[in-house]
Amino acid sequence: MDIDTLVKDLMKAERMPLDKIKQKKQTLEWQRDDYRAMNTLLLDFRAELTQMKLSTKYRARQVSSSSEAKVTATASSAANQTSYSISKVSQLAQAETQLNLTPIEVEASKGLYGVTSASLWREGAIKSKTINVSESSTTVSVDYGGDTLKDLDSWSVSVNGKGYKVVTGTATPDENSVLVNSDGSLVFSDAIAKDSEIKIGYIANENTDSRSVSHDTTSVTFSQGSIKNVSELKLTRTSTKDGNTTTLSDVNFSLAGDKVMYGTTEVGTFNSETGSITFNDAMKTHLPPETPEDGTTYDYKLEMTYSQNYTTFQLDTHTSKGDLHQNYIVAGNESINNIVSKVNSSGVGVTMFFDSQTKRMSMTRTETGDLNKDVSLHNGYEMAGSGALFTDVMNFHDVSTSTIPVGYVTEAKNASFVINGLQTERTSNAFEMSGVTFNLKQTFDETDSPNPVSISVSNDSTSVFDNIVQFVNKYNELIGKIQTELSEERYRSYAPLTDDQRESLSDTQQEQWEEKAKSGLLRRDPILSNALSTMRMNFYTPVLNDSVSSTHNQLAKIGITTTANYLEGGKLIINEAELKKAIEADSTSVENLFRGTGSTDSQTGIINRLYNSVNDTMNKLKVKAGNSFSSNQQFDIGRQLEDVDKRIDRYEDRLIQIENRYWKQFTAMEKAIQQANSQSMYLMQQFSY
Repeated sequence: MDIDTLVKDLMKAERMPLDKIKQKKQTLEWQRDDYRAMNTLLLDFRAELTQMKLSTKYRARQVSSSSEAKVTATASSAANQTSYSISKVSQLAQAETQLNLTPIEVEASKGLYGVTSASLWREGAIKSKTINVSESSTTVSVDYGGDTLKDLDSWSVSVNGKGYKVVTGTATPDENSVLVNSDGSLVFSDAIAKDSEIKIGYIANENTDSRSVSHDTTSVTFSQGSIKNVSELKLTRTSTKDGNTTTLSDVNFSLAGDKVMYGTTEVGTFNSETGSITFNDAMKTHLPPETPEDGTTYDYKLEMTYSQNYTTFQLDTHTSKGDLHQNYIVAGNESINNIVSKVNSSGVGVTMFFDSQTKRMSMTRTETGDLNKDVSLHNGYEMAGSGALFTDVMNFHDVSTSTIPVGYVTEAKNASFVINGLQTERTSNAFEMSGVTFNLKQTFDETDSPNPVSISVSNDSTSVFDNIVQFVNKYNELIGKIQTELSEERYRSYAPLTDDQRESLSDTQQEQWEEKAKSGLLRRDPILSNALSTMRMNFYTPVLNDSVSSTHNQLAKIGITTTANYLEGGKLIINEAELKKAIEADSTSVENLFRGTGSTDSQTGIINRLYNSVNDTMNKLKVKAGNSFSSNQQFDIGRQLEDVDKRIDRYEDRLIQIENRYWKQFTAMEKAIQQANSQSMYLMQQFSY
């Protein structure tokens, strides 16, 4: 007997109920996915509704000027539909510009230390630190990694981009300054908020820097230039073989002027301005071997401990954001070009410029207008610089001592004008009034311009029309997709394919079958059907609100109606002429028809009604089919799937028992047949004698 074939054939019949259960599971999974796809559609539409709640969708403003050469304007949705008359602009706003008093005497691209007075410079190591404040406090402790700190008055400190003036000793900090203690801790007058970023440029006694070297290294350059003094120069060495690392003794070098010496042997040259060392052939004996022995690797580093030349200068500005301060630390190898770049990239609000032809410099505040009303502060100027580098090298005037000579400053001015009969001024030529941003272009008065410049603000009907049309199209797209699901044909004779059925079909046949099997799983679904009905009601019901006129309180009254074909599920069509006419005639009513609010549903605008209906439908779909983050126990179909899985497990256990029983039965039958055959053979043998 072929027991294996017999059992397999019998088990095919036994497994048929299990296949039906698995098909049920597959159908539930497809249905779950279809519901979730509908929820995703509604989520996207809800995002569109959120946008349609905004006033900007209905208050697109357009502005016209009777003379754009003199005044232009733009308007936000907050602007009222009105007009402005500007009869006079006596003065345009301008920024303060200061010129240096004499041409600079150094090359703009060369390091400053070698071409300026030695008295300008100090000795130390320029370093930086950035920390994030973990807890709000007026005192901030800083770990400087064991550095010996010095020259506290030369430090720069900024918090979230705002520079603070450094004070030391017993001074008390104010809102624009910070006390730096001898240990480097910072004390502010007001608590620094948690998570604030503090940047510190500080001076240490020395800096230690290292560079990796190999047998082929011919030169190295350290990160800082304008080296003043080198206290130590050495080669640190380690070798690693078979995972074991050995530290070798250091090789110490010395400097003799610009020569790098090993004992009495010159092994290279040193450029103190750039911080670079160039090796000669004698250095090769101290570098790693060209061909390392059997797997040995080497890690050699040239390490230098040094101080450098540095100086500082400061800038203070008066801005619309308040008084700003910035301290600039300048290394001796930095140039005028570097300084210009530093100032322009800082947040102090100054643009510095150097002209290579005349060798003159200027600095201009980035904002226009007179923002320093205190003449006793910086003599009333908008910008003030200090420090010998600023006054003796860049040759700018120190405004804290006296006024700038005539011809070397362009003073800051406010824009002065007459608008709607009112004389007023602004610090900028571009300013905002009641949602309208004006831009003054030139001066004029009644003498040369008898007709004032008229600025008219009106509703941009075209933009509002386009926004409403776009929304209607999105709604129709949603309705079309839901209606397709509700009316899709259900092919009940096409159940999900079993594994055995798949084996007998080609890939194309499988795809065609599954397309039929998946079809119509949401046909006439009550949740989606109710959603369509509710949204249609949201559109049809008039908005009974005091902010909506009775002539524009329903979609049909502004040219939006439903199609005559009921099979389309209530899609909307637009009479463009009527919609444009309604927007131009009463844009306020049109706006509130869509986005109005109220205590009852009848008072609420269409968009808010739809938003609530969509939310309600999404919640129902989530209860039915969950989402990608839901466990099966949290939604209806999921719980059904759990039950189906349990049925599958129980039935598979039962099939194992049935299969075992078949095997036992057929095995016993085979043994009985074999015994009968043996007895028959024995009897035949006996009768044959």
